[in-house]
Amino acid sequence: MDNNISLDKFSTNPPKEFKKKKTKKKLKEIAEEIGELQRLFYADGSHSLLVVFQGMDSSGKDGATREVFKYCSPMVVSAYGFKKPSSRELEHDFLWRVHQKVPRQGRIQVFNRSHYEDILVPFVEGNMTTELRNRRMQAINSFEHLLRFDNNTTILKFYMHLSYQRQEEKLMERIEEPHKQWKHNDADWQTRKNWASYMETYEYIINHSEIPWIIAPVDKRWYRNYFIAEKVRDALRDLNLKNPTINSERWSAKE
Repeated sequence: MDNNISLDKFSTNPPKEFKKKKTKKKLKEIAEEIGELQRLFYADGSHSLLVVFQGMDSSGKDGATREVFKYCSPMVVSAYGFKKPSSRELEHDFLWRVHQKVPRQGRIQVFNRSHYEDILVPFVEGNMTTELRNRRMQAINSFEHLLRFDNNTTILKFYMHLSYQRQEEKLMERIEEPHKQWKHNDADWQTRKNWASYMETYEYIINHSEIPWIIAPVDKRWYRNYFIAEKVRDALRDLNLKNPTINSERWSAKE
């Protein structure tokens, strides 16, 4: 699939009609509704939800996870981030470690960095050929279709669309503000030097994904959280979830 999406055509800021105070109030209402829906999601037990957050350093993956799922139970919602593969993981195919973390039915899994890291980082750093990149993209499409159709998994993939200027401001905060210094990592500045290459690779991924990406403007975290929460809430609503009754097949299965 090739949609010819160019990220520079998408704003990283909120639409002008959105005001911070009203949007934050609406976010609270939506997050509370997500909390109610996740209880029904767990009780229904026939669906799973995978939420993927991908973006450059300081794009707000952690913050979005906290705010969107603030009223959810850790029994239902969990988060995991994929980092550099271990030596054991490298002995397997690149999706082996990912398959172990996908959500079972009745659960919501957040990937704070995902299986797409296994294309992004090695390709940008020059450790992956174009041929291997293309093969991995095909494998990911097949993997996501497996989850979607064999396990009834809804997949929401968010590209955290951050501007180059805003990233610098956020990275500087990690140096200048004492309570944020624990987040500082010199490697983030090295990665920033390859910004153009990362943008090109993200565009390749977005344009060749069969399950579409949602491009989330994240320069303002109050709008970022609202935007993502609304998409998650709508996806849960669309599942037409039901509470099982004592005589239902779902209840019998639990016994």
